[in-house]
Amino acid sequence: MKEIMPVNGQFVMMELPYSALGNVISAQTLCFHHGKHLKAYVDNLNKALPGSGFEGKSLKEIVCKSEGGMFNNAGQVLNHTMYFEQFSPILKPASAKLTSLIEKNFGSMDAFKKEFEQKGATLFGSGWVWLSVDRDGKLVITQHKNAENPVTMGLRPLLTFDVWEHAYYLDYQNRRADYLTALWQIVDWSVVESRLD
Repeated sequence: MKEIMPVNGQFVMMELPYSALGNVISAQTLCFHHGKHLKAYVDNLNKALPGSGFEGKSLKEIVCKSEGGMFNNAGQVLNHTMYFEQFSPILKPASAKLTSLIEKNFGSMDAFKKEFEQKGATLFGSGWVWLSVDRDGKLVITQHKNAENPVTMGLRPLLTFDVWEHAYYLDYQNRRADYLTALWQIVDWSVVESRLD
């Protein structure tokens, strides 16, 4: 996972390399999700930085060591950045190396996807479902509420699906399970694999 550092004392909102993601995530959803929700988290984090003791620290370090509003905004910036970075309008399948690792840990790619979707669909309220690597190199799927991120548990996050309603409601209404299933069509597995290093 690459470190995200402030630039001239401020965190900069990532630019999207796409304006829509086919039939999976509409331009309207991206406009609200990226352009409004993520922007608000970045703005609030930057307002909270002066005098906080976290000036010049990486986003990951702030998430691991902060609490309250600072944690909530830093966590949402980290989570959303990882979420938006991992998608592409062009299908980019998993390499043989990554597929083999998933099969070793979950039995098959289909079994992994089924468990991942189930964890996302059954998370009560708002939050995230994550695929991460633990300290022993094992892949694990975890559910996290609100702005939580697996880095606070010593895990290395690889893949995340956002299950806050603002991520899917314009396109899928209350059909969270359909949204989760559709996201596999746009995952850029090369990004997921790059987070292993």
